[in-house]
Amino acid sequence: MNARALPRRTVVLGTAAALVAVLTGVPAAHAAHSRQPATGSLVLVGGALASDNTEIYGEIIKRAGGSKARIGVLTAASIPESQDPDSADPDRCSNSACNGAYYASLFKKHGAADAQWIPIDLDHIDNADSDTIADQVRSMTGFFFGGGDQYRYVTTLLHGHQHTDSKVLAAIRDRLAHGAVIAGSSAGAQIAAGPDMVTGGDSYPALRDGSSPGYFDDPSRLGYLPDGGFGFLGSGLIDTHTGAEGREGRALRLASDTGHDRVYALDENTALVVDAPGTQREAITVLGANGVGVFDLRRARTRHDRLGWSLRNARYTYLTDGDRYDPRRWLASPAQGKHRLTTIDDTAVPANDDVFYSLADPAGTPYSFRGTARALAATSAQRSATATTYETGPRFRVTLTKTRAFSAWAEEADSAPQSLIDMRIAVTPE
Repeated sequence: MNARALPRRTVVLGTAAALVAVLTGVPAAHAAHSRQPATGSLVLVGGALASDNTEIYGEIIKRAGGSKARIGVLTAASIPESQDPDSADPDRCSNSACNGAYYASLFKKHGAADAQWIPIDLDHIDNADSDTIADQVRSMTGFFFGGGDQYRYVTTLLHGHQHTDSKVLAAIRDRLAHGAVIAGSSAGAQIAAGPDMVTGGDSYPALRDGSSPGYFDDPSRLGYLPDGGFGFLGSGLIDTHTGAEGREGRALRLASDTGHDRVYALDENTALVVDAPGTQREAITVLGANGVGVFDLRRARTRHDRLGWSLRNARYTYLTDGDRYDPRRWLASPAQGKHRLTTIDDTAVPANDDVFYSLADPAGTPYSFRGTARALAATSAQRSATATTYETGPRFRVTLTKTRAFSAWAEEADSAPQSLIDMRIAVTPE
């Protein structure tokens, strides 16, 4: 089959929406979410948000009003108390109510005036349309969505038959439109996505088998919901736990399968901070210890042949603390104080045969997608470098190439590349 351009995502196809109804039991959407220009902001964390991350908790609280901040905590992505065998043990419990109390106490500890659990979960779905709970939401200046399974947010806060807002979600959306901050970690960040929100999957099966609309018992199968999540961020697909789980492969495959031309790939304990989401003024800053990958697929091409699926000419930018990104202009700007690196090292880029850190690898070879990219940025000896998947049948080769526009940036007095701008990516079977 000849190489083809990726289709550009404009609407949810009716056939895909109908198929997800069969696979998940959730019928296709019949009405769109109401939309208002947002004057608020988003703080989306790639998972594993540390309790002592004062930088990110402080940012959420600052945007919610500082010492006057009132944070509503939503943890419906967790299992409810009725499904938690340790619900009576405060040291071992991991249910929605327990997690809600945990995050509420953390926000108070970090300086919020008040933080309250919004009591909605699989045991309390009716609360999503409670006028009393909606009034509780309207009194808040910020919201935090905890981790777990993002599909539980879909089933609790959206009306499944129409995929329309519950009263509580409509109130949260209205608060965002009037200046509130919406934050979330892991599933709480994923649910901010618009159409084609990822529901699961690992990178190698994704590259080999492609994506399917639905939610699957097999966690390695790449699934997505065509109707999406809450649609707070529409300028790109969202993926989380990227570096820890080696999810770049699944992010690239999902974006190409569904016709999206941009992906935000969030690392753990790191935030994508979005001002004025969904407007012409949308602006992004990265905050935290790790980073955020931005994949640009506007010029990418895919191909299917006897060996399998391949992708060429995708672009990769990796942003770290303080870096900025303008989605409308597709423009990355390093943080003030970072300097552009001039490579003088002629060390060869180390070979790696587990680019996405496979769980099937008994040696536990360290994940190397970002490491290979940084090693390539640091050397003058190579213009391109490769890394392969641990799995074979086929084995996929990832080729990273420094374009003419490529640049690498580091903190002052640091010679190791941290931020990377405009590296070309190809994924080919062999």
